[in-house]
Amino acid sequence: MSDCLASPEALTRALSATGYIADDELATTLYLAAALARPVLVEGPAGVGKTAIAQALGQALGASLHRLQCYEGLDASQALYDWDYPRQFMAIRLAEAADTAIDAGALYSERYLLARPILAALSEPQRAVLLIDELDRADEAFEALLLEVLADWQITIPEYRTIRAAAPPLVVITGNRTRELSDAVRRRCLYAWIDYPEPAHERAVLAARLPGIDNALAEQITQFVARVRALDLAKTPGLSESLDWARALITVGATDLAHERVPATLAALVKDPGDIEQLAAHWQSLIDDLAR
Repeated sequence: MSDCLASPEALTRALSATGYIADDELATTLYLAAALARPVLVEGPAGVGKTAIAQALGQALGASLHRLQCYEGLDASQALYDWDYPRQFMAIRLAEAADTAIDAGALYSERYLLARPILAALSEPQRAVLLIDELDRADEAFEALLLEVLADWQITIPEYRTIRAAAPPLVVITGNRTRELSDAVRRRCLYAWIDYPEPAHERAVLAARLPGIDNALAEQITQFVARVRALDLAKTPGLSESLDWARALITVGATDLAHERVPATLAALVKDPGDIEQLAAHWQSLIDDLAR
């Protein structure tokens, strides 16, 4: 086991070194996922850092990261494996031209096997990180394709053989709860819920990801964003939007939210026209509230 997986505290430090700030509950869940060889299902609102968990884990472990972005209509040929049909067809035509018999078994061998993200992760000689991102966007039927992988760390390829992982990957499955995932998937996973961060946690993230940010500006940003999240918005800004806005403020030279260019940067924080209008309408009251 990697040194950073020696304990939850060691994992917390390793993730922090990559710029990802994990609380004790999340770090413990990820530690147990690695120690018990179990996938972890991470749910929460959009933009709170779910995808970044897998990216940070890959960096902290020095492991390969394999990402499967889920979408409606996703199937085994895009997610697990496929066969290189053009090369198989060419092999058949060459055999016919040479008037030689071709072994059907040879057509379904490793030479013609195309590894998609899940098979690629299972085939790594060392532990890899596999991100199955936004599983709730895929069809319910796709979840059944994952059960063998999540339970036994293997894929059965009928024409070939069963491929089992030499080192089970660390699997992070994310979801935004656009639909309910099946009980079969949930039973096979450990679980973590990530909500919008508290201001103190958000300040720590800003400091880690933007080392040069002024402490006073970071404090204002986190307090302001906390108040914005209390508004009835169509798309509540997540941690990723806070980071975008902080970068925008630094870029325009703002040292505090009283800077004249700050209102023009709000498009980095909210991404819906109605939300921009609402934020503009509440702007002065939010600033006044922040000054109290």
